[in-house]
Order: sequence, then C-alpha cells, then structure tokens
Amino acid sequence: MLPGVVEPSSGFPQVERGTLCAVTLLGNRAPVAVAVATMSTAEMLAAGMKGKGFAVVHTYTDHLWEYGDKSCPPTLAPLVTDAAGKESAEEEEEVEGKEPASSFSPDPLQHVDIGDLKECDSCAVPTGKEGLGENGAAEPQMDALFNQCFFHALKCKVKKSDLPLLASTFLRSHMFSCCPAGQQLDIKKSSYKKFSKFLQCMQHQKVLQVKELNKGVESIVEVDWKHPDIKAFAVPEGFSAAQESKSEDGEQAYCAPEIIPLYGVSTKMIPLFQESGYGKGSTFSSSEVRDIIINYVKANELVDETNKNFVKVNAVLCDCLLDKSEQDKISHLKWDDLLSRCLERLQPLHQVTFFGQEPVVRKGNIYPINITIAQRSSNKKVTIIKNLELYGLDPQRVANVLQQKVQASVTITPIPGTKDRVQVQIQGNQIHHLAKMLLEEYQLPRKYIQGLGKAPKLGRKK
Repeated sequence: MLPGVVEPSSGFPQVERGTLCAVTLLGNRAPVAVAVATMSTAEMLAAGMKGKGFAVVHTYTDHLWEYGDKSCPPTLAPLVTDAAGKESAEEEEEVEGKEPASSFSPDPLQHVDIGDLKECDSCAVPTGKEGLGENGAAEPQMDALFNQCFFHALKCKVKKSDLPLLASTFLRSHMFSCCPAGQQLDIKKSSYKKFSKFLQCMQHQKVLQVKELNKGVESIVEVDWKHPDIKAFAVPEGFSAAQESKSEDGEQAYCAPEIIPLYGVSTKMIPLFQESGYGKGSTFSSSEVRDIIINYVKANELVDETNKNFVKVNAVLCDCLLDKSEQDKISHLKWDDLLSRCLERLQPLHQVTFFGQEPVVRKGNIYPINITIAQRSSNKKVTIIKNLELYGLDPQRVANVLQQKVQASVTITPIPGTKDRVQVQIQGNQIHHLAKMLLEEYQLPRKYIQGLGKAPKLGRKK
C-alpha cells in the first residue's frame, strides 16, 4: 500500500506499470519481497501516494522461502547518495530500452522477465521505531515482530513458576508489553494468521510445549529456557532494565480493560432508526441513542405543546416501544420513560478494549467477575472465582498469587457448558484477599465484581 512507502532522498525511481520490483526495508538494501508495480511512478504521485501500489508475488518466510534453506536476509548498508543516483540512472536507461511488461498482457504477473527485476527504493518501509508500513511486505515484518516479542517475553517476562500459562494471556499480558513504541502486534497481518499456528511453529522448533485444554484453548506447559534462540536473544534498545524489572512479575504489567456499554438496532426497532439512516446491526452508545431519539421527536414535531416534558406517541413509537396491552391506553410518554424503553428494546452489546489491542465488540452485557462461597465436606468452605478471562486476567496467575498470599490449596477446573473458560477454587473464605487484589492491585471497578459482600465479618477484639 502506498501510504507505507517512504521516498528516498534521491527521489522516487521511475517505474512503469507491470515492472517487477524488490521491496526493501529502511536501512537495509536486502530485499524482503518481490512485487509487481500496479501503477507507474507518475500515477502513484498523481494519486497522492494512496491506494495499492504493488502486488506482492513472493515474500520472506512464505511457502516458497520454506522450500529453500530458510536463511534470513543479509544486512546491506544503504548506498551513498552519488552511487545510488548513478545506479538509478543506469537502471532507468535499461528500462527505457525495454517495452513495459504490462504492454504484453493485461495481467502484470505474466510474461515478466526476471532480468527486469530492479531494486525499488521507493518501496522501502519503516521498521523499528519508525513503525510498520502497510504495504505488501507486511507479513514478513509482522512475523519478525512476533518473533522478537515472543523471545523478549520468554526471556524477560515469564518465569518458570508462571507455567502453565494460557496462550491468550501470554500474548495479551506479556508479548504486547514487549512491542516497541509505535508498533502493534496483529496476528492476522502475519503469515501465521492464528496465534495457535505461531505457537505450533515454536513447538516444532522445540522452544516450548503447548497443551490443548479445550477446543480452541491452549496452554503453555513447558519452556526450554536453555534453547539457543532464547539465550541468544538481546533485549532491543528502548527497553530499560528498570522497565523490565518493573514488569518482571507480570502483575504490574496488567492494565484494566476499558468497557463501554453499546446498543444495537434490533429488527423491531428498525422503523425508529431508519429515518436517521441507520439499519439493523448499527451500534451506538447510550448518548448517541439519546441524540437520535431527540432528533426524531423534534423532526416529527412530537413534543407535547401543553407540557414539553411529554412526547406524543405516533404509530412508529407505538409499534417499537409499547406492548400490545399498552397500545390502546398510552398516547404520551415522559422523556425519561421514552429513552429507557428505547434502550431496553435495543440489543445489548459491550465494547472491550485491552491495552495495546483493537477494541472488540461482544454481544450481551459483560458478565462480572463472580465470587461465591461453597460448602464442602467436613463443613469446609471454598471460594470460587469465575469470569477472570473476560477482563484479561490469567486464572492461573491469580491462583498462584492467592496461593502464595493465603497459603491454601488452589485448583483450576473448566466451567461446565463453556469451551474456553475456567474457574479458580481456593480453600477457605478468601474474599478479603480477592477484594484487595482486584480493587487495589488490578484497579478493576467495583461494579464489575460480584460477591464481595460475602466476606467474613471480622470479630471484635476483647
């Protein structure tokens, strides 16, 4: 994509549509991909460097690369300006003497001579602190970033006592914190497409062992800390020792997610929202719903002339907001009643944003962390905690910390009827310790924790 292309100091080289080009990274002339120009240099500039400029046909770490010796690209220093200009001029002369590949066939991928391959410095994309470019070479860059954050997390974040560790927690709580500033991990932009496939690759290299707990739920059960790749990994510049030690235990790295209630347009509510240009599935915050309803009422002149606190119920409001038993009885609604009825009849949704990740919209209202006390044999009590995963908390880590604090036995078991959630069970009534951990250490709002009122009452000292 052209927004990820960086113009060299010598200016863009002149390429024609269908020209076979090499894609390079800033600071390194070694190509990481081969691509065909989908437009000429003049067309790129005329488009304001927007749109797709190159069709990638081969990249570092793709299937073709896997058939070879799987070597890494060499590091080639950039040419000096004069030499670069001379080389560019020589290449331009060669191109001028040839007819563009696109003139032979409308398909630029056919009839391309490998002799036409040229290094296109205009395809250089930023790396490191500069951020990742969104062009055809995104996959090898994202693969390299995943490898860097993976070994960084294993070397500096994860301890042997943390295992077993849920794969999703390892990615969210450890790898994301190892991502350099200005960059963002996105498994879909890598060649792996799924984090489970990335872990399978690491397991094939005997870096770690993964166990599938349930369908789609994996746990890292063992890490070879003496593996050459882990021992040889060097922490990138920009990560100070103070930062590493601060997040060494993983707890301080936790950041409470931002949770926003949302509302979706259901089938019954379509007539009320379609006048504003919205259809089924459109999502809004409560304030946006309020604005839409107010605008609808004013546009249809439904405010009661005698009492502006009331709204006249027309046919649309009647069908959308009133029950059948109310339709012949109610002709006016108070503003508050009108808005509350509207919110009740919309589909409940919620948006969760974890640190360093894109927002995720889920159906329904978010379940709170549920804490209950159960009675076991011999009149013993146990504390059961559910829904920790919904807030980005690793149940295994919470169990380990609780076990160390209260010196009691802890077990983790799957929740019946769910495919990817577990519950933590710890001996005794431990709600006081849980409240301090969740409210003070993890900074979770109290409204997202259910059952704190079941804490044991402290007896008075005589």
